[in-house]
Amino acid sequence: MGLGVGIFLLVVGGILAFGVRDQWSAIDLTAIGYVCLVVGVLALALSLIIQQQRRKTSHTSVVERRDDRGTPPPTI
Repeated sequence: MGLGVGIFLLVVGGILAFGVRDQWSAIDLTAIGYVCLVVGVLALALSLIIQQQRRKTSHTSVVERRDDRGTPPPTI
């Protein structure tokens, strides 16, 4: 889940929790809205934490050079 999914869940949860007053006997849209809000906040927090960890990584490259034109190594 990325930033976009988290923001989408926040918007849908806000609309369901605060904007919709329709109720059905089997489904409580307000409760579903609050669940979407909580999941959206968690998705945002997790994606920001993961992005912060990716920024802290460092990459090291090792280049090995071989010079065949020089003198041969001594033999024992």
